[in-house]
Amino acid sequence: MDSVVSSPVMAARDTSEKAAALQIEIHRRFSPSERLRMAMEMSDFARSLTRAGIRSRHPEDSDDEIERKLLEQLYGPRPGSK
Repeated sequence: MDSVVSSPVMAARDTSEKAAALQIEIHRRFSPSERLRMAMEMSDFARSLTRAGIRSRHPEDSDDEIERKLLEQLYGPRPGSK
């Protein structure tokens, strides 16, 4: 079996080589639609964590202001804004 280290995917520090190899094999079997679904779920999760971090640092902000700060963090400031 190929070593996980030779894989272009970086292994998690808390995952054994055997478990990482199994995870890679499972992911290789995913259909394109399953890969897309998984990517979208990870993106949604990352956004929710980012949103929660913004809210914890700015509890006084409205939902709209939290969303504006989220978009700014993800994509940079709006052109023409200061």
